[in-house]
Amino acid sequence: MTTPTTLGPGEARTRLHELTVIDVRTPGEYAGGHVPGALNVPLDHIRRALPDIRRAAEHGDVLVVCASGARSENACRILADHRIPAATLSGGTTAWAADGHELHRAQDPTRATWGMERQVRFTAGTVVLLGLLLGVLIHPAFQILSAGIAVGLVFSALTNTCGMAAILAKLPHNRPRPADLDHTLAELRAR
Repeated sequence: MTTPTTLGPGEARTRLHELTVIDVRTPGEYAGGHVPGALNVPLDHIRRALPDIRRAAEHGDVLVVCASGARSENACRILADHRIPAATLSGGTTAWAADGHELHRAQDPTRATWGMERQVRFTAGTVVLLGLLLGVLIHPAFQILSAGIAVGLVFSALTNTCGMAAILAKLPHNRPRPADLDHTLAELRAR
């Protein structure tokens, strides 16, 4: 397995005019703030966009962005498996903003939601508390819920993947509207 090429926020900023930037976060995260000019193709829809990303890559370099860099690295590996060269933004939009670069916000502010990492922390914490509470009030066997979350978090850290994030990404507020994704793919085709 190869490590994707990375661009730091400063280098990406200077080359932004020549890059096709693909943001693989959920539509809600994207709406909360994204690299200027970035097109939103959520990670779980990247395979659908392969022909359009390939076409864009034939005309210039592709930069894949997420919140921290983990999802964009996964997307770059998928693209590499299909012989589409792409780089990832080191540190994602978090590093971009920390370097003082502007984030664009969606026109529809009602679409913005919590970032995926925050959603995972909230869900994991809620399930752990629920397991502990039910274990005290109903039956100690309910503490297995808390233990299951602990095992999942350790596995997530060791593999740099997150099953809970994959499940949360399927919730309606994290899904792209079909028209939005079609519009994004049309923009990719036009590049």
